Amino acid sequence: MSEALQELATLIEGKQADNVVTTGISVGELSVQVTLNGLVNFVDFLKSDRNCQFSTLVDITAVDYPTREKRFEVVYHFLSMFQNQRIRVRVAVREQDLVPSITDIHPSANWFEREVFDMYGLMFSGHPDLRRILTDYGFRGHPLRKDFPTTGYTEVRYDEKEKRVVYEPVSLVQEYRQFDFMSPWEGAEYILPGDDKGEAK
Repeated sequence: MSEALQELATLIEGKQADNVVTTGISVGELSVQVTLNGLVNFVDFLKSDRNCQFSTLVDITAVDYPTREKRFEVVYHFLSMFQNQRIRVRVAVREQDLVPSITDIHPSANWFEREVFDMYGLMFSGHPDLRRILTDYGFRGHPLRKDFPTTGYTEVRYDEKEKRVVYEPVSLVQEYRQFDFMSPWEGAEYILPGDDKGEAK
């Protein structure tokens, strides 16, 4: 299998030299990093080339690396049922970059790209209907970014008195919480063996 993937990597590097940044094989899967400008051409090549035939888009997601200059990576997973192979395509983007939509090549990318926009705030140029898909219309922020507080910014609950759903600002934001990592048994009356808090008393 690794020989077939290496052959595929060599083919891709030869035919898509302008678009490919790096290739690598890990856990039985070929991973290719491509340039942002060459993304659409590369995806079209993967689908149409007779030696590739990656006709099935499995998933699109993103990863947040806050310390990198190009903070995000958009990750695409494709399957070739003709060649019985999988490929992962990665493209590094800055927060303000526009990622070209691949909906013209893979219509199933529509909701995947909407999810990445909703969760990470990345914009897709050429998308036919780019709007939130998992969060509410008035939702603030993008939940899968590393700097998004775990409590969120707004609490949504049903108010019995008003008989409707109400939105309230979260009064206890993440940075002011007091976490106790010493014991998994928070509030326990007894001291666990090896619990260093017991020695302080």
